[in-house]
Amino acid sequence: MTDDALHPPVRPAPVKPDVRFLLRHPAHWIALGFGSGLSPVAPGTVGTLWAWLAFLVMRPHMSDLRWALLLAGSLLVGWWACTVAARHLGVADPGAIVWDEVLAFWLVLWLVMPAGGWMQLAAFALFRAFDAAKPGPVAWADRLFKGRRGQPVGWRQGFGILFDDLVAALCTLVVLAVWRWL
Repeated sequence: MTDDALHPPVRPAPVKPDVRFLLRHPAHWIALGFGSGLSPVAPGTVGTLWAWLAFLVMRPHMSDLRWALLLAGSLLVGWWACTVAARHLGVADPGAIVWDEVLAFWLVLWLVMPAGGWMQLAAFALFRAFDAAKPGPVAWADRLFKGRRGQPVGWRQGFGILFDDLVAALCTLVVLAVWRWL
């Protein structure tokens, strides 16, 4: 990997992601949730819906060990993909990047299963609420790895894209655990 690939020049203006951008690099494909992040409306919600559908399709073929390996691999690959895509877009945490929602919602679903449709719907609504509103710990996690405006996107900011969604997933799981306990 060349130094230019890791540290491309800072762009004067952000790039608007489109289908050409999606297909230009494997990291874009992953970070943009296989195209779900290109939704013109609520890409984070669309990415989470894509994650829910993908989870239900994969679930019959997955053991707990396979889920654990998939999630660990998705964290590492997602860190790389989100960092590269954010650098190429010239924005620290672009809305089109939805791999963070995909990874975090897979984690939520894996840990709440077995669960009926209402519990899964509640998990979806809670996760989206925590991710969008960013209350307390999610706001803290969102600020923790932020870079300054105009600063090149590094690995730290790339991890930050994932981290606040993982905290939103943890908050979702705590609320669902309390709900089940009551």
